[in-house]
Amino acid sequence: MTQEQIHRLIADATSGRYSRREVLRRATALGLSAPAVAALCAGANPMRAFAQGAENPLGVDPAAPLDVVIFKGGYGDDYAKYVTDNMYKKLYPNAQISYAGIQRLNEQLQPRFVAGEPPDVIDNSGAGNLDTVALIGEEQLADLADLMAAPSYDTEGVTFADTLLPGTQETGVYDGKQYVLNYVVFVLGIWYSSSWMKEKGYTYPKTWTEMMDLCEEIKGSGISPWVTTGVHPQYVRQFVFDQMLWKHDPQALVNIDNLEADAWKAPAVQEVLEAIYMLADRDYLLPGWDGLDHTQSQAEWLQNRAVFIPVGSWLENEMKGLVPEGFDMVVAPTPSLEGDKIPFEGIFAGAGEVFIVPSQGKNVQGGKEWLRLLFSKEGGRKFSELTQNLTVVKGAAEGVQFSVATASVQSAIDAAGTNTFNSRYHEWYKDLGDEVKQQMASLLQKQISMEEFMDAAQEAADTVKDDEAIPKFERTL
Repeated sequence: MTQEQIHRLIADATSGRYSRREVLRRATALGLSAPAVAALCAGANPMRAFAQGAENPLGVDPAAPLDVVIFKGGYGDDYAKYVTDNMYKKLYPNAQISYAGIQRLNEQLQPRFVAGEPPDVIDNSGAGNLDTVALIGEEQLADLADLMAAPSYDTEGVTFADTLLPGTQETGVYDGKQYVLNYVVFVLGIWYSSSWMKEKGYTYPKTWTEMMDLCEEIKGSGISPWVTTGVHPQYVRQFVFDQMLWKHDPQALVNIDNLEADAWKAPAVQEVLEAIYMLADRDYLLPGWDGLDHTQSQAEWLQNRAVFIPVGSWLENEMKGLVPEGFDMVVAPTPSLEGDKIPFEGIFAGAGEVFIVPSQGKNVQGGKEWLRLLFSKEGGRKFSELTQNLTVVKGAAEGVQFSVATASVQSAIDAAGTNTFNSRYHEWYKDLGDEVKQQMASLLQKQISMEEFMDAAQEAADTVKDDEAIPKFERTL
């Protein structure tokens, strides 16, 4: 294929005179590979096409600038800097790279999407992240099919997709297309210091009744039994309420995800709310918890001012440098309620820390290539070494020495077996998730009743359901 033919195809792909199908047909007839064709049609920005091969399977322009934006949260961003500086620059030394580690991505990046100048690859995580579903609906995200089919960076003889743990990427598929990649294997549960519990002669309670009894004893000793963040109440919403509801009645949580009629007023919802409300009603929460953000609440916990805290498996790395010697933090599932349909060992687990490639980026194929490097054994191993967390990359953590915390995460996953799950409504419908988390905060601050919580949550769900402009999703158990 000559350069003149490539330039003509680029002009046709970006002129609007020809359909995507016609451009694809002509490109295929001329012998251009699928990833390069995708590059031609990725967006309004004309892109040069480069031949694929073992060294450049995605047809990356080796001199094209690359714009990387990473959520700098619980995992930090040293791992991403490593991929950028030690892997991408090694392969493409002539590429100028713009890199930023930020928080609250939506308010910082939305203007760039509106202007048609988004970054090339984004770690879209953390509070205030971009609305992935909205971006997909606006055709702002690139289909990652060519990346999934590309050869692995450092596992010979297999594709990129083959190197990922089974089931970890299903939540990134919308309408049959892979728009989002999940990187980190996570567990969401209740954390405590195993060394402190052992010293006091306590064992982690497996039932909520036992938890309440232990909380009363702990409170009598002058220590608060629980702490959480009031600034980010999605922690208690998802890690406690959602997990307890799933274990109590899995279908009740699925009904909430599916926007079923009166799903928020189901008996199981009220029974779980009654249990959680005991934390507030009996003053088992650390005084002032409602004004603490996530790291502040975790700092209080590390100073033994509270015993239990709901958080995810990024906890240890997020508090690096503040963890007391011998603290030995471990994670456990939420205690069981009477009549639970899922055993105590069931826990919220899955894959998260989501990465996307904007379709209007100036270097779409470069963004995909950056992800190919991140999701390699080398990239995954460096992440695990730096953060003490597990990735979705098969075999990437072999030989890494893990802490007590990470070992407890792995033990929790092993003990749960097939009994792992996660709620989806807050991802699918951001406004609904935001409303429920605020109502949860109000409930635990004793500002509203349980009935008012259920009414408000149901009203928010019905608003989403009735809005024809919002794409709807469904799931099964």
